[in-house]
Amino acid sequence: MSYALSSGVSGLQAHQTMLDVAGNNLANVNTTAFKSSSVNFSQLLGETMQQASQPTDNIGGTNPQQMGSGVGVTGISQNMGQGSIVNTGNPLDVAIEGEGYFVLSDGESSLYTRAGAFAVDENGNLVDPATGYLVQRMGLTGEADGFQTPGVNSINVPYDVALPATQTSEITITGNVSSDAVTESRAQVVTSNVEYTYSNGTSALGTTEIDQLDQFTGGSGTGGQLGGGQTGTITISGYNADGTALSSGLTFTVTQTSTLDDLVTHLNTNVLSDSTAAMVNGKIRITDDTTGYSKSDISLSYSGDGSFEAPAYFEMTTVGGDEMKSVNIAVYDSQGGKHVLSAALIRTETQNEWDMVLTSITGNIATIAPDERRINGITFDAQTGAYAGMSDGSTPQFEMTFKHDLARPQTMVLDFGTVGSFDGLTQFAGNSTAVARQQDGYEAGSLTAVSVNNEGILVGAFSNGIKKDLATLAVGLFTNEAGLLNAGGGYYVPSANSGGAVLTQAMNGGAGTIRGGALEKSNADVASEFVTLIQAQNGFQANARTIRVANEILQELTNLIR
Repeated sequence: MSYALSSGVSGLQAHQTMLDVAGNNLANVNTTAFKSSSVNFSQLLGETMQQASQPTDNIGGTNPQQMGSGVGVTGISQNMGQGSIVNTGNPLDVAIEGEGYFVLSDGESSLYTRAGAFAVDENGNLVDPATGYLVQRMGLTGEADGFQTPGVNSINVPYDVALPATQTSEITITGNVSSDAVTESRAQVVTSNVEYTYSNGTSALGTTEIDQLDQFTGGSGTGGQLGGGQTGTITISGYNADGTALSSGLTFTVTQTSTLDDLVTHLNTNVLSDSTAAMVNGKIRITDDTTGYSKSDISLSYSGDGSFEAPAYFEMTTVGGDEMKSVNIAVYDSQGGKHVLSAALIRTETQNEWDMVLTSITGNIATIAPDERRINGITFDAQTGAYAGMSDGSTPQFEMTFKHDLARPQTMVLDFGTVGSFDGLTQFAGNSTAVARQQDGYEAGSLTAVSVNNEGILVGAFSNGIKKDLATLAVGLFTNEAGLLNAGGGYYVPSANSGGAVLTQAMNGGAGTIRGGALEKSNADVASEFVTLIQAQNGFQANARTIRVANEILQELTNLIR
């Protein structure tokens, strides 16, 4: 009878534990990333009342006779399966779809969680706002741009850090240049990029009314004379239409009576051989004498007294040739200043070969030399029309100097695609469709928004339209995640049977995918837990009935002696 009582008691205790576990699961049915548990029962060791006997020649063997002593709880197992993932709309909420745990630090040790409801604190740290624990990163992401501090594993979200400006160093050109289109042949025209005005701003120079060279100021003369005896030299360089260098009359001496008309006369008389200079609307304009493909260009520089402003370069207002395709793109200088660069692709007189010339650029340009604005010999495969590289093997690039940084000219490399492929420029029959697709410069900006991609990389969107990788979330993997020790608050720490954490990033080494703007729900199932409650209740009632019946029998036994 004592066995019935003790078995009943053990059954009550075991099913009470089952009830407690089910109650805890139901209490956490809405807890982010909660992992439900279940109870495992096993029979307790009983008393052997008779041992088994071996068969003999005369009789058969007998089985052992044992009496059980009840039930015990052999384990409470966590169900580490993934809960459903729901979108929250908060970009700093993250969930892991698959294996892995987020890694956080309490300042002394690492803790691991599937609950990714993160936020940014006052110092810009990515934290769990419920505990203040710091979210950890891995790798070098964000260090090169100064967003993360080398050697510090906590993640900084740099809302207080400006993204410095980056000058344009590469421009990508894609599309087609026509192998057979023919437009009306044009004569090349280059025009100075500044308008010359009298120093008091009353009229354009180069006319009969004004006989004084622009901005030669500082003298005391009258009647349009500078006075003060300022003199200087204008140096002339450039190319004829056939590509040969200008070879005569390459200096013009400025006296106190010089005018822009005198400079134009000098160009026509002593310098130009196949083009003509004129003053038009306050600018010097040079026009080829004949139509067709041309390399004519000119550059002026001044040294001496006074403050004459030589043109930074001559804009190519009309590109000579039979087929031309203009492209335009915004580019940036070293201070983030924005400039609109215009260029033209020109079919040359050599079969399957094009040039590209910088026709104009807005802003504070100091100089653009003729040698640095024209790219010669862009070739295409005669059979396939694929880009075939530069005829001389050089790197195609433009170079210019901005007024704010005279000591360091800025170079912009032109990317026409992979040689032998069709991922950039091509030459087919039909229309020319080439465009300047993209460039790599940008102005300064500040962080405006943060998101997390599938690889666990925090991506920052800046006010200048640029996106930058800020940091990579660390993900911990365990050999036996069911062996993790629950530390409360949705956190786990390694135990002797879980194995140590192996850190990686999402989608690598068996780690799952990160879902930004989402959270993992509890994996406790209400319907299943209700069934467990019924089973626990039935088991508890049955064992309580066992104790009751045993008690009634004992009472009957004591009544025999009354």
